Amino acid sequence: MAAPAAAAPAQTGVQVTVTQLRSAKGQVLACLTARADAFPDCHKDPLARKLTIPAAEQVVLDFGAVPQGRYAVSVIHDENANGKLDTRLIIPREGYGFSRDAAVRMGPPSFDRAAVSVEGEAVRLTIRMRYLL
Repeated sequence: MAAPAAAAPAQTGVQVTVTQLRSAKGQVLACLTARADAFPDCHKDPLARKLTIPAAEQVVLDFGAVPQGRYAVSVIHDENANGKLDTRLIIPREGYGFSRDAAVRMGPPSFDRAAVSVEGEAVRLTIRMRYLL
């Protein structure tokens, strides 16, 4: 007799609406990660979902189905389309935002402040873009 196949982990869709972009210039860079040590830029997480979408008045990001768990999302309005968040004296010159509208205090928020539970039904989030300069 053959052994029963292992059940695939349950997956849930994650969709994010990004609001309050100050222009339609450039692109929106986004990443979704389940690893606290990889948040907010996702470089340390090979399983992170990364998206690049042309900027618009409002942007909808569809990360597709992900295994259930805790995730945090970060977004950047890369207005000059150079693939990174530009800064001046460590202050962001371009827009940024995080899931749960996590506040920035002397640096990006912790994973725990931005994390949301992804379980069961599809998850729909709204992230407000913020600008300092």
